[in-house]
Amino acid sequence: MRRSAPLVLAALTAATAACGPIAAAQAAQAPAGLDRRELQEAITVHPGDDVAGTVAQVYGSGQTWRGTSGDLVTGKRVKARAHFRIGSIAKPMEAVVLLQLSAEGRVDLDGTVQHYLPGLLPDTFAPVTVRQLLNHTSGLPQDFEGAPAPSQDDVIDHRFDYFTFDQVIQQTLRPKGRPWPGPQFAPGTKQEYNSFGYRVAGKLIEDLTGHSLQREITARILDPLKMRETSAPGRNTQVPRPCLPGYVPNGKGDLIDVNEQGGNPSSMISTTADLDRFITGLFNGRLLRPAQAAELRTLPRGADGKLLPYADGSNCNTGPDKGLACHSVGLTSVPLPDGSVLWGKTGSDLGYKSGVFASPDLNHHGAYAVGTASSDGRTANAIANRLLLAAFK
Repeated sequence: MRRSAPLVLAALTAATAACGPIAAAQAAQAPAGLDRRELQEAITVHPGDDVAGTVAQVYGSGQTWRGTSGDLVTGKRVKARAHFRIGSIAKPMEAVVLLQLSAEGRVDLDGTVQHYLPGLLPDTFAPVTVRQLLNHTSGLPQDFEGAPAPSQDDVIDHRFDYFTFDQVIQQTLRPKGRPWPGPQFAPGTKQEYNSFGYRVAGKLIEDLTGHSLQREITARILDPLKMRETSAPGRNTQVPRPCLPGYVPNGKGDLIDVNEQGGNPSSMISTTADLDRFITGLFNGRLLRPAQAAELRTLPRGADGKLLPYADGSNCNTGPDKGLACHSVGLTSVPLPDGSVLWGKTGSDLGYKSGVFASPDLNHHGAYAVGTASSDGRTANAIANRLLLAAFK
């Protein structure tokens, strides 16, 4: 069985940590124009980088820059309109659908999973609200919690596996052959990045609308924003051409092309241009009414008004609020040295790491993707960090 991709420290947050007291935010206040040479150098991959290729698009100072690098494995050129798998960048799209349903009066964000999906959670779980699913404060277990960790070869061999929301939920909450997991913490008391909560959210969307998640995202986001190169492929394992290459080494060290793979109903494919349209649509009012848009920039707090603690050190570990909640409904906040905040989302699929980011005033925004040629992704994160620093210089 293929587990969901392990959570990687968000490259957006890592970029802030990597530079210490940098002048990125100061430069963003009075930009002199995009440094296209520096941006290209930021994403250029070199032999030994364990990266196959990159593609990026950045907007700043009234200018747009697009760049590519690689494929170092085959020697072919990566095209600026290359498609790639976006991993958890699909989460804010799910969040948008539920925020729109909330504005339509079809769901209450403070209503519980137990109310909308009776019997889905075992009785050992306290009431979990829809908002808690979306801002990672539910305390639910992770996807397939407690299952034996697969080897790299197992991951590669099972890369075409596809799981419905019901299958993920059943095999996580009521697995056969091992103890059923309980809550990680009481809902609303801590924050811990949680993909499983979004599987439940996807199930909720399909239950509320009577339509597939793919249909709802297409009708509510992709079509209005003219994101014609973005899709939720379902059981179709192929990626439209041109595509960004992605490789993973097997146990013998051979690089395996993992461009074609399965996933679940929230697995999506996009381009940097389309992701840039999405993040722009989030902040320019095209997708959400003001009350719902505010949820994108609202971090969870306790009854005392203070930010909730983050459960461990895997996320939310930079800036003045280090160790406290940094995820909102769908997005991640990145504090900059001048006190302003950058918002965005990173994603990770087998062979791919990507991200999209924006300042709330949309003076700066962009997207990137990295096709890996390793199993750890460290160089991919380093490239993302360099790009972000160059974009905000």
